Amino acid sequence: MTEKIPMSSGNGSNTAAPLKVAVIGAGLVGSLASLNLARHGYDVHLYEYREDIRTAELVQGRSINLALSQRGRKALAQVGLENEILSTAIPMRGRMLHDIRGRKTVVVYDPCTNQCLYSVGRKQLNEILLNACERFPNIHYHFEHKLSSINLNEGTMEFKQPYVKELLQDTADLIVGCDGAFSTVRQQMVKSSGFNYTQEYIEHGYLELCIPAKNGNFQMLENYLHIWPRNMFMMIALPNQDKSFTVTLSMPFKIFDTIKTPEDLIMFFKRYYMDALPLIGEELLIKDFFKSKPQYLISVKCYPYHCGSKAIILGDAAHAMVPYYGQGMNAGMEDCTLLMSILNQPNISIGEALEKFTESRWEDAHAICGLAMYNYVEMRDLTKRFSFLLRKWFDNLLFKFFPTFWVPLYNSVSFTSMPYSMCIANRKWQDKVIKNFFIFGILAIFIGLLFMLS
Repeated sequence: MTEKIPMSSGNGSNTAAPLKVAVIGAGLVGSLASLNLARHGYDVHLYEYREDIRTAELVQGRSINLALSQRGRKALAQVGLENEILSTAIPMRGRMLHDIRGRKTVVVYDPCTNQCLYSVGRKQLNEILLNACERFPNIHYHFEHKLSSINLNEGTMEFKQPYVKELLQDTADLIVGCDGAFSTVRQQMVKSSGFNYTQEYIEHGYLELCIPAKNGNFQMLENYLHIWPRNMFMMIALPNQDKSFTVTLSMPFKIFDTIKTPEDLIMFFKRYYMDALPLIGEELLIKDFFKSKPQYLISVKCYPYHCGSKAIILGDAAHAMVPYYGQGMNAGMEDCTLLMSILNQPNISIGEALEKFTESRWEDAHAICGLAMYNYVEMRDLTKRFSFLLRKWFDNLLFKFFPTFWVPLYNSVSFTSMPYSMCIANRKWQDKVIKNFFIFGILAIFIGLLFMLS
């Protein structure tokens, strides 16, 4: 028999002893999950293998800027943080495409209602979430605690700490794995019967570069996501609060391997990114390019997301995706929104709630992982094709006159909370309509010509 979730009052007090919840990982999803759980009266213990990022001199890991969209905004609004985040975020109203000759084309995300994405810094957002957690005495921090083993049936855990030989042992009524694409919690779940898991490394890697500010100003228009599409590879740039741009160079590892010297690098940029070279500067480009190796990108799909009534995984631990739809963070935050909506249902047990989360989420999570892979092809190749621009114009035209009837794929993913699987189904229906429209249009023209000639 599964344990019932205690009811909590608006001020956080419970009619029964609060359940102890261990959240593994104090990144964006882990800190947001902790905040949600604490607001509803649970006794939350937040474990993180790194030191506290708010005091750390150097934060290891990815520092790619994040594009905050509707799903993430909704999750932040529910914990009262949306306005604080947006106050420093930089709106991006569309894509600015840079061709190989340096010519620019703007493709607005939403010309009808002017919705936009927001460029936010990963570290700043994480700090705001952790600071918000500080307001709750029922959240207990455990930094520099690396999960080494876990028993999902008993809810027991062992942690390694720096300079401490003995492992720290702890237990929890519920374990929430928010420990990223290489999740230790998920690794234990993989050993369970009936757990399905796949991972895929794509053949492309990424390197982070920088376009610095000049005289205290942006060197490019700041309210756009800048893209340099080059068929098999691309470069993107997102604006920062300090007037710089975080630049991400994505291309196959075999191309990275051809660039061995500073001379190779400068020649490569003169050929493919001539307009970006003076913005970055040759000296900074060489320094940033050769200071680290290209990083791998992984896509993870699994099922289920829970193990009995003791554990659940969220965010990248459940559905890591390549970053090209800008939905990794947003999807992870939406996980928190969905989980709390289920946990708040009356008379539901933990086991029932976790199972319901899996069944409500897996199809959509798999869908956005697939869309993220597709969008990389779109960004590096399709965006510069006439057929893409024509379809974009056609979508926007119909969206303008029939905003509830015709919602383009990108808009439905980024600016609504429509389930990801429904976004895909909606796109397939639209493709069919357009295909039939052109078929009947061509037939009508052909019949008209025959009538005129007869």
